[in-house]
Amino acid sequence: MPGILLVAHAPLASALRACVAHVHGSCPARVEALDIEADVPAEAFTQRAAEALARVGGDDGVLVLVDAAGATPCNLARGLLRAHGDVAVLAGVNLPMLLRAVCYRDEPLPSLAARALEGGRRGITAMDDNAPEVTAC
Repeated sequence: MPGILLVAHAPLASALRACVAHVHGSCPARVEALDIEADVPAEAFTQRAAEALARVGGDDGVLVLVDAAGATPCNLARGLLRAHGDVAVLAGVNLPMLLRAVCYRDEPLPSLAARALEGGRRGITAMDDNAPEVTAC
């Protein structure tokens, strides 16, 4: 089962992890949040990210979900792709993406990443009287 690492501008990563705990009654194992504060140098993030990857990682890899493509957390997380083995990074994390990832963690990393991406896309929709019912998983 792949681990999940949330990387976002503080306090978004921790808030998303707390939402998962709220929905599931507790946060599943190997789901961690790494909040990036504005005044923290990249070297400090690199060390914290390596420690977080060691905790959530395993033979099945790690899905890294970041908040905004091109922003500092994303750019720093992309370095994880080069420095570590089986890592997939998706930008634009939202709660539906994260809940989908948690629901399908028994799948291999490439499938999990595809499901999470689809969950994130499906979670962005206009709600009106004619909107179809949507589920998080």
